[in-house]
Amino acid sequence: MKHLDLILAEKLLKISAIKLQPENPFTWASGWNSPIYTDNRKTLSYPDVRNFIKVELARNILENFPEVDAIAGVATGAIAQGALVSDALGLPYVYVRAKPKDHGLENLIEGDLRPGSKVVVIEDLVSTGGSSLKAVEAIRNAGCEVAGMVAIFSYEFPVATKAFKEANVNLLTLSNYTALITAALETGFIREKDVDTLREWRKDPSVWSPGVDKADE
Repeated sequence: MKHLDLILAEKLLKISAIKLQPENPFTWASGWNSPIYTDNRKTLSYPDVRNFIKVELARNILENFPEVDAIAGVATGAIAQGALVSDALGLPYVYVRAKPKDHGLENLIEGDLRPGSKVVVIEDLVSTGGSSLKAVEAIRNAGCEVAGMVAIFSYEFPVATKAFKEANVNLLTLSNYTALITAALETGFIREKDVDTLREWRKDPSVWSPGVDKADE
């Protein structure tokens, strides 16, 4: 029986929420070359995938953070899925902006959080961890406790692992980059010769270039 991480990776590949192009990489806003592009908001257009993710996020929260008082989604990618999960669990919901509004009350957190609440943060994608942990900081500054974070997918960057550890945040993910490579190979989205290239990128994405692996240097 396949594990959850492999099952979800296959679903994300099939609806092109994740695309792999090791020989024709994408360019991220940061300027990094990347053999992968992820947009988990696409899952919202596919009811079966959307519901699968909602159920698994909710299950992980109940199993690992039973004391949760509220759910917070990270803008913008996790706003909708966070709302779906909070509705399934019957819990209060807020979402956290990347930066305060430039008008009105200039809120960073949209919605009402009771000080002292134990909050689980929902994220659609964890890359370096920067934006995810800014949301955690905002919630803590509002006088609440972050019980943990549950994300749909993680690139498993070493820098993110270090950042979450230093911030003392328990991160759980439904799927990840390692499972993605396995699923992509099994389903024909990539070839065997692409595997080493994809693994090298994850180790140090800021300097990776297509066709240049550590073994070739």
